[in-house]
Amino acid sequence: SPQCDLQGQWRNELGSNMTILATNRAGTFPGSCHTAVAAASKQILVSPTEGSSSIPVPRDTPPSASLCTTTALDSTAVFVGQCFSGDDGKEVLHTSWLLREKVDSEPDDWKATR
Repeated sequence: SPQCDLQGQWRNELGSNMTILATNRAGTFPGSCHTAVAAASKQILVSPTEGSSSIPVPRDTPPSASLCTTTALDSTAVFVGQCFSGDDGKEVLHTSWLLREKVDSEPDDWKATR
């Protein structure tokens, strides 16, 4: 089956971006990310990310995941997604994400995840 190449720069409509480097034989990959949502309130540096996918990465199946820790803001973003290929061969990575920020107390837990 055709393969989906996760390596490269991926951007979303909110202005966040993730750079994925080469996937190794175990299916893990390093990279970096910048979440625009976290950056909206404070300046943020590009943060390291690591992720995993099945090897080989078949188009349209299965999902991949990555973790982005933004230590400057005491937050962590988790992305899960699946790569699709259209009839024109163009690859599209559809993702969902959670952003978890540090809060000072348990009663504030409700506002820590978006």
